[in-house]
Amino acid sequence: MVLTTLQYALGALSGGLVGFTLGLVGGGGSILAVPLMVYLVGVSNPHVAIGTSALAVAANAGANLVPHARRHMIKWRCAGMYAAAGVLGALGGSTIGKAFDGQKLLALFAILMIMVGVLMLRSRGNPGDADVQCHRENAPKVIGYGAATGLFSGFFGIGGGFLIVPGLMASTGMPIAYAVGSSLVAVAAFGLTTSLNYAWSGLVDWPLAAAFIGGGIFGGLIGAWASRALAARKGLLNAVFATLIFVVATYMLWKSWNAIQL
Repeated sequence: MVLTTLQYALGALSGGLVGFTLGLVGGGGSILAVPLMVYLVGVSNPHVAIGTSALAVAANAGANLVPHARRHMIKWRCAGMYAAAGVLGALGGSTIGKAFDGQKLLALFAILMIMVGVLMLRSRGNPGDADVQCHRENAPKVIGYGAATGLFSGFFGIGGGFLIVPGLMASTGMPIAYAVGSSLVAVAAFGLTTSLNYAWSGLVDWPLAAAFIGGGIFGGLIGAWASRALAARKGLLNAVFATLIFVVATYMLWKSWNAIQL
């Protein structure tokens, strides 16, 4: 696939938008990567868009992992167990996704986006247990949740943080602050597994991924600054972003439906 200079510039801009939303509102921003790849950058093959965005999401998660680790907000054993189980799920999910019709996959992706929007509008009031540890007794639950979310992440080529965070909270009882930091380990692992599986089939555009990642780093810095400045309006920001997700998902459903009917 040959892209123009303008498309690579739009790829960097798209990465900046995703990085900005991640820095601004936290989890959920990566789900915009695929629609931006398809409808703004103009990547004609949905599978290339998914494989390339998965690589970018993995890189962004790895970069965001550092500040969380410095603040000691990662439960490494829990994160490792969850990620290890999810890698197998992501491998299976991405293999199924590659064989799935591209337009139908985008339609299902749009439905998933609507679910993400609903989850972002829900409040999580459970404080959790900051001293929780993962051990033999809760290992089956952690592994089960990890494999399931990995499967979804691989199938759709997304980071899956919006699924991983509640999955970690439900399987371990940890507070959301620790779940957000720990989820980045799984997001990076799932995204890397998915992207390598797609790359094996030649479905990753490496220069576009580099442009997207570069834009994402810059956008993330601006988003993090804006998040601190607008901390008091966090609920409003989540509501606005959820509305944006609903609009984009509706557009994707309309485009995918028309494409399937042709």
